[in-house]
Amino acid sequence: MRIASVRDAVVPISSAIANAYIDFSKMTASVVAVTVEAGDGRSATGYGFNSNGRYAQPGLLRERFIPRLLEAPQDALARPDGGLEPAGAWAAMMRNEKPGGHGDRSVAVGVLDMALWDAAAKLEDVPLWKLLADRYRGGQADDGAWVYAAGGYYYPGKGVEALVEEMKRYLDLGYGVVKMKIGGAPGTPVREALKEDVARIEAVLKLLGGDGSRLCVDVNGRFGLHAALAYGAALLPYRLRWYEEPLDPLDYATHATLAEHYPQPLATGENLFSMQDARNLIRHGGLRPDRDVLQFDPALSYGLVEYLRTLAMLQSHGWSPRRCVPHGGHQFALNIAVGLGLGGNESYPEVFAPFGGFADSTPVVDGRIRMPDLPGIGFEAKADLWAVLRDL
Repeated sequence: MRIASVRDAVVPISSAIANAYIDFSKMTASVVAVTVEAGDGRSATGYGFNSNGRYAQPGLLRERFIPRLLEAPQDALARPDGGLEPAGAWAAMMRNEKPGGHGDRSVAVGVLDMALWDAAAKLEDVPLWKLLADRYRGGQADDGAWVYAAGGYYYPGKGVEALVEEMKRYLDLGYGVVKMKIGGAPGTPVREALKEDVARIEAVLKLLGGDGSRLCVDVNGRFGLHAALAYGAALLPYRLRWYEEPLDPLDYATHATLAEHYPQPLATGENLFSMQDARNLIRHGGLRPDRDVLQFDPALSYGLVEYLRTLAMLQSHGWSPRRCVPHGGHQFALNIAVGLGLGGNESYPEVFAPFGGFADSTPVVDGRIRMPDLPGIGFEAKADLWAVLRDL
């Protein structure tokens, strides 16, 4: 088993949208193609990319992680059953890396890890969700995954009417739960910003028939404790599906304080990039395993090899995998959700093309999506994404 070649490129995914913290006017993504030869005549090329919200990592990939991957010992890449072992490749890529510093490094490794899992499933001629179920869940895969439509971004000239029309489009596509951004009025006093956001929330809830369990709101880590508590008090009567990332992702003590005062579901974790950071959140963030949602994104956090460690840690702390709903809206996380029995997956029906969204032949029906029976992650069945990846 050997890595025959690795190719990488940088692709723009810029747009005029913004959340409460950043805009996406200069956003980029790294894409890679990793070709693996099994030594018995089999070979496969796997593809990977990083999720939205983090920039491309060409320097880290080319200077450190691709060279180490190409030098990975052949024995470390092979499983006893003849399959590819991404954990061996992961260990080779992380050689001589000090603990800590989980930032852009985790993104670069995650891009390559995605491609390795794509190749591993292709070598066995099975979908990734089936490979994961067979290796880690006794062959038991879910019959599909719950998905929700993430959108509601700020956009120049976009008012409440346009927001509601956007959410209606998602419902027409088959989604039952939608997510919108709040907290995006920079420099505005909390009282005025809250009044504006309440009007936006109530307009979307009217579309949803007043059912707060069908609406999530996302702050993208912008608030301090005062604003988070003020918004939390205002949100309580709506009984929303969840109140997402109201605080800085690493401010665990303040998360714990908020959880004491906000009894309904909180969601966070998309900006934590290692098992250790996830463990600190579980230990010190005051989150509740019976209601809160964990959004760690395997594409940004060293890949699936590290995500498996995170799931094991969660289980040891009394958390079910069903409380995990990964960020990113990509097919990699969707395969993981189905194969490992997670609680669902994010979806981006209208933004972050071509990386957001799923295979063209898999429509959303009653808020759920079924997986195609295609080898690997299934990128080839998403025409606009495959048009980018095949150029590698």
